[in-house]
Amino acid sequence: MRRSRVRRSLPVAAAIAAAALVLPASTATASVHAAAPPAAAPGLAAAPDIPVANVKAHLAQLQSIATANGGNRAHGKPGYKASVDYVKAKLDAAGFTTVLQSYTYNGATGWNVIADWPGGDTAHTVMVGAHLDSVSAGPGINDDGSGSAGILEAALAVSRAGFQPTKHLRFGWWGTEEAGMVGSSKYVNSLAAADRSKIEAYLNFDMIGSPNPGYFVYDDDTKLDQLFKTYFSGLGVATEPETEGDGRSDHAPFKNAGIPVGGLFSGADYIKTSAQASKWGGTSGQAFDRCYHQSCDTSSNINDTVLDRMSDAIGYALWTLGSESAPPPGTVYENTTDVAVPDAGAAVESPVTVTGRTGNAPSTLQVGVDIKHTWRGDLVIDLVAPDGSTYRLKGSSSNDSADNVIATYTVNASSEVANGTWKLRVQDVAAQDTGYIDSWKLTF
Repeated sequence: MRRSRVRRSLPVAAAIAAAALVLPASTATASVHAAAPPAAAPGLAAAPDIPVANVKAHLAQLQSIATANGGNRAHGKPGYKASVDYVKAKLDAAGFTTVLQSYTYNGATGWNVIADWPGGDTAHTVMVGAHLDSVSAGPGINDDGSGSAGILEAALAVSRAGFQPTKHLRFGWWGTEEAGMVGSSKYVNSLAAADRSKIEAYLNFDMIGSPNPGYFVYDDDTKLDQLFKTYFSGLGVATEPETEGDGRSDHAPFKNAGIPVGGLFSGADYIKTSAQASKWGGTSGQAFDRCYHQSCDTSSNINDTVLDRMSDAIGYALWTLGSESAPPPGTVYENTTDVAVPDAGAAVESPVTVTGRTGNAPSTLQVGVDIKHTWRGDLVIDLVAPDGSTYRLKGSSSNDSADNVIATYTVNASSEVANGTWKLRVQDVAAQDTGYIDSWKLTF
């Protein structure tokens, strides 16, 4: 995960993050959690266990690669290309169709590894990804060897099981994330608009083995958020929304392109609170990963329990989403008139009138939002039903430093009459940044 862009109005958050970097390295690991994943929903294929021993074997290989190549696996260094070769060889042997997408950054060649599992409806593609590069200061075993190893072993589990998904499965290992999501941005920007629209979900796994772990779930898309909450609820593990990594990892280019995103995160240099330690164990007052972006981010900087649980959650998501039936085409109601959002001002609204439908709105009403804004963390976004009921799509967050809100939200609006005037309500709650509602739509 890359460093966040620090906003001048957030000195406290910046000071906490900086203080975390001077803490001593963590060496503790916990025992492995052996519980099976929750049962699959009726009609969906059940996910296999993703063996944590196999995930750790991949991490050992990435550690060996770093050790043999100057102590890191950074962009432009031989350790990164060796990591690419290792991942590609495993996938090729397992029957995936792999492509190395090359690009140039700072005068050096970088690579993304893209792997497609044969079969499934490519018009409905489920994609998972993790960044394969480290910082130059260390081997990057938690950041993000853990996510890379987790999705690699999940991909190999797909092959071992001979999984025949209804939807197409694609995997991505991204280069040069630590310099600003360069590889993933290259991939998303290289896609034609029609190909982007075929990716109905992108799941990101950046740091899933933190030594003082938390259980954080991306809350960008309601369906994908609930998918992981359901999984961890089945294990009796509480979760929290992921905010530390907003705009700082490879889901951001997908999200900015309007692709629904989700994912998991076990924490970086933010400090674990006493309430979080009571909930998850570990040590309060210490960073989730005290070796974040340091030379001590080695194979000893991993908590086996969280790595096991999150790797199994990747498998659960792949089998759940991959075996769903493709949704039928929906009817779209859209407003493309620009509406200015005043800086630190009153809420504005953009209406969409729905006619010709019978009964109530669906439980999976899709709300597509395209808001151009220079600091998305300032924005509070609500859907207002015809009777005035409101549904919160996005709250404000001082940690959400990315630009724009281009996303699709899923709302359970089954208690609302479908016909009538629906409104998108947007308010900028802090100063310094401006924007406008570009367009929004409802898909029934």
